[in-house]
Amino acid sequence: MSSDQHVVSGEYDVLIVGAGHAGAQAAALLRQGKFAGRIGLLGDEIYPPYERPPLSKEYMAGEKPFEHILIRPESFWNERQVDLLLGRRVLQVDPHSHRVILAEGRTLSYGRLIWAAGGAARTLTCSGADVQGVHGIRTRADVDAIMAKLENIRHVVIIGGGYIGLEAAAVLNRLGKTVTLLEALDRVLARVAGIELSRFYEQEHRSHGVDVRTLAAVDCIEARDGKACGVLMRNGERISADLVIVGIGIVPAVAPLLSAGAAGSNGVDVDTYCRTSLSSIYAIGDCAAHPNPFANGMRIRVESVQNANDQARVAVQHIMGAATAYQALPWFWSDQYDLKLQTVGLSSGHDETVLRGDPTRRSFSIIYLKSGKVIALDCVNAPKDYLQGRTLVQMGASPQRVQLADSQVPLKALAQAQPLPPLG
Repeated sequence: MSSDQHVVSGEYDVLIVGAGHAGAQAAALLRQGKFAGRIGLLGDEIYPPYERPPLSKEYMAGEKPFEHILIRPESFWNERQVDLLLGRRVLQVDPHSHRVILAEGRTLSYGRLIWAAGGAARTLTCSGADVQGVHGIRTRADVDAIMAKLENIRHVVIIGGGYIGLEAAAVLNRLGKTVTLLEALDRVLARVAGIELSRFYEQEHRSHGVDVRTLAAVDCIEARDGKACGVLMRNGERISADLVIVGIGIVPAVAPLLSAGAAGSNGVDVDTYCRTSLSSIYAIGDCAAHPNPFANGMRIRVESVQNANDQARVAVQHIMGAATAYQALPWFWSDQYDLKLQTVGLSSGHDETVLRGDPTRRSFSIIYLKSGKVIALDCVNAPKDYLQGRTLVQMGASPQRVQLADSQVPLKALAQAQPLPPLG
């Protein structure tokens, strides 16, 4: 647990900034690897590390209490002698003296620094964005504030048609709220999926009564007595709202690193071992822009639990002297109504899709290809396709389209039928 004596003395062999999935995993893996030095796990929230994906799903729905979404029992950190430094924020990093300065004025020193601070929910820039009743979904406090108001809420407007917005829409719809979802682009999930999946989810939400609007440009949030009461669109339409939820992405929390001279723009740049350009400083998780082998070596940020955990392992192994480059295949998931979407690979840049299964039966997969090679799959209520399709993506396989489309042919059979790469 946190120790004010440790904070005052401020000497850590490994200091981890960020107590989310990536930071918690790094601390746990260090102890699992028999790292004997002092570890500090610093987070700006007052809560011990917890899972974020349930916030927009089971936690908001009241199906999981907070204790059930803790990454580890609170006693775990005591037992592993990991100091939880909670409710604290780093303002400045001095890579030359190996020190960080906290908002409270205290200074901590480190041997190695792992930056796992993630990001903050991106906020609207329009008038009324900061009035009462406008909420993001990034932290427990965000969702607790929403849940505290729900009993007296009828009309909810959600701005943003990504996973967070759609998941929140599904939950609030089930809770009996009138939900309007506004997406500025021409389809939901436009940044992460192909048009077929976007249209399927738009129809799914509409069939449940959610008013899904695309190409929806917000002018401002209207307020009455300091509280949100509506959303004014640029076309002049006014949409009543007792509550406004904003799900338009995150802003990577990397300002102290960039100010200290670290390379980066959209996040902080890291190499294949999760090292920043600053000596003895690593970055992992949502804020780390890394060269990804499944994105043609391009530098990308991946906001997923998988990426957080895998990058934590890479950084820890490098610290422990057993360096292994990051080679993990990205995967994601989303639960909406009774639909489980499982995604493997990165579909950006695809030039062809193959539909496998029947969307009207609410069980199907969309396979993404680029230059004939399988680069990603979106699997809706199709767990076998997801599990077996991973191999096709890892191989960069090029099966025949007719075989990919035939749901009677297991994807593992197509992987087995692929020619072996030439020797040498």
